[in-house]
Amino acid sequence: MPVIRLDRLVKRYGAVEVLHGIELEMADNEFTVLVGPSGCGKSTTLRMIAGLEDVSDGEIYVDDQPVSHLEPKDRNLAMVFQDYALYPHMNVAQNISFALRLAKRPKAEVDAKVREVAGLVGLTEFLDRKPGALSGGQRQRVAMARALAKDSGIFLFDEPLSNLDAKLRGQMRAELALMSQRVEKNMIYVTHDQIEAMTLADRIVVMNGGYIQQQGTPEELFKRPANKFVAGFLGMPPMNFLQGDITEEGGAAFVAGDGFKLRLPEEKAAAAKAHGARAVTLGLRPSDLSFAEDAPDDAALKLHVQVSEYVGAQSVLLCQCGASNVTVEMNSETPMALGETLTFAANSGRIHLFDRQTEAAI
Repeated sequence: MPVIRLDRLVKRYGAVEVLHGIELEMADNEFTVLVGPSGCGKSTTLRMIAGLEDVSDGEIYVDDQPVSHLEPKDRNLAMVFQDYALYPHMNVAQNISFALRLAKRPKAEVDAKVREVAGLVGLTEFLDRKPGALSGGQRQRVAMARALAKDSGIFLFDEPLSNLDAKLRGQMRAELALMSQRVEKNMIYVTHDQIEAMTLADRIVVMNGGYIQQQGTPEELFKRPANKFVAGFLGMPPMNFLQGDITEEGGAAFVAGDGFKLRLPEEKAAAAKAHGARAVTLGLRPSDLSFAEDAPDDAALKLHVQVSEYVGAQSVLLCQCGASNVTVEMNSETPMALGETLTFAANSGRIHLFDRQTEAAI
């Protein structure tokens, strides 16, 4: 499979620069997800790779060959769009085979390829139906099958699940993951949904404001975010942030703020000392706070419970710590009443600190 490399990629619309020198390499047979909020540049990056947007500066390489000057049809790629882009007057088989028939491939070859890709995405029994007779999920499968039929080396997905309801999105995520394992192609996937990114990607590229904030495996980005933006963007419910200051007492280091004072583990204390920051933002994931009535004061937060959202085995608590809001995930069997002030132990090994000025991780 081809290696795709973006070399100082820039995009301008008139005087406005929306991509600022993107550097990125995507390995062979890798599922790469570009994720970020609306307007971060992820779809623009994908469309530049596809040839649907011109490159203002920099270059796109596929196997060390520059491709920015090539037309989309000459880039050996296939794209799945958000709105499916199916031909309503053609049945499923005709939609899947459109590019092959346009290339005047032999009928036997076309029929065999249609059967093959229809089987991959579970459409074999729907080949004679028109798109109007299909559900949203089935139409998205047709769009994927049409892309697969081209047998390209690179597959691009531009928010393909955003038009589906939550349940169907979950089903299609699982099908996409299985398909990527079977097909073994380079796949570049754009989404604003961090759950899609976490569940699908071999590698996540988090973007914001036209810059890459961080890239790595889902586990790397979740456990070791490079900055406050990445930490807050990945994870559901999102990470809690509390403003505090680093203090030292009796040879120990603490992070203290409105309503809390937590002792830092030695490794985190050493990192904070080396960084030299005093004003910090404390980051705690909701899953790293656990109900513990007997936890010592320097290892726990006392939280006033305001709202409890029951979601089955877990409850999500919306609490108050000083003047800040804190979210906690806890077992829904735990006895608790609204308005109570409860003690929650903080997992010291999973405390995150960010420089309050630069927002970089410490």
